[in-house]
Amino acid sequence: LDGLASEVVNYAQAVTPHPLGPQARAALLTGKLSPENGVKGYWDVLPTDARTVAHALKDRGYATAWFGKWHLAERDRTAPFVGEAHAKQIVPPERRGGFELWEGFESGFLLNDPWLHGTRLPEPRHFKGYQADILAQRASEWLARAGPIAQGKPYFCVVSLESPHPPYHAVAPHVAEVKPGDLKLRANVPTGGGVEKQAREELAGYYAHIEATDRAIGKLLSEVDLAETIVVFTSVHGDMHGSHGLFRKGWAYDESIRVPLLVRWPRGKSPNAKPQTPNKVTQETVSLVDLPHMAVAWAEGREWQNKRDSALISMPAGTEIPLQCPVAWRGFRSAKHKLVLNADGSPWLYFDLEHDPLEMKNLAGDPARSREIEEFNRLM
Repeated sequence: LDGLASEVVNYAQAVTPHPLGPQARAALLTGKLSPENGVKGYWDVLPTDARTVAHALKDRGYATAWFGKWHLAERDRTAPFVGEAHAKQIVPPERRGGFELWEGFESGFLLNDPWLHGTRLPEPRHFKGYQADILAQRASEWLARAGPIAQGKPYFCVVSLESPHPPYHAVAPHVAEVKPGDLKLRANVPTGGGVEKQAREELAGYYAHIEATDRAIGKLLSEVDLAETIVVFTSVHGDMHGSHGLFRKGWAYDESIRVPLLVRWPRGKSPNAKPQTPNKVTQETVSLVDLPHMAVAWAEGREWQNKRDSALISMPAGTEIPLQCPVAWRGFRSAKHKLVLNADGSPWLYFDLEHDPLEMKNLAGDPARSREIEEFNRLM
């Protein structure tokens, strides 16, 4: 990823619109925010009539493929989150978001030895190895041997890797042990107690899986000729890892909301044929919900233009899953400010990100800030 980052436009203020997997994926695929896209809560499924970026690009002559985690179909609420029940759950063709080739799994959080099914695998098949390695290999083989590159056809391919993701103690193969005591924590992680201990232990696994996933991404980028392909790297959400004493996602803080977003243009040129500056960092506030619109613009040979200086963020429904945010909220984030409202519309969080990037001082109750909060609320 460091190598890729040296060749890209880095959207350093990118956010997920909804910091929980299903809602974020629905926005990423449809270009619509939740619940407008049909997915409000964790257990909701993507409607069969939802129009996705795969439909839009197929209409423009593109071959479309999905490899990896889906997390937008029916799941057994009584089954364990981690295990084969969700990993072997069949996602029927009408629930695959319009992708011509679909090969993956609903969920299950099996970072090793995954089960895959789909267009070429009518029944779940068990694969031995690290999940990210297997998905990268399956995608690269399709692209290079039987897919659109071999046929000279334009294509749109998503490789949806689950790692790094709980359970963080899962084995990350061929990675040197990360010692919890050697890690440097963010300054907003409370120290000296159980939060610090948990943060260190989980981050040790998190960083190990980042290294293993980095290796799989590198293999995919090196084994397939992508010189004429726009390459995008991102994530659907972050993880609190002890910041503000919290863990997991769904929370409105930056550790949960912020995501990487790297875009590499073919041969260093954007659609308007202007040379791309290597390793360009932009402070534009781009959201995952923008990506389908960006992809369509690129497919049509247009340069996508960001016309706002902030992005809407929300959790349209709370979740009962342990450690995740249990309440609904909505707000906005710009490079300089973040305002978050409770479900009843009252201010919950307000941060001056320019002077307080770690969000240590909540200004929501500061009388001196009431007028600007009201103005931001009106704009939102």
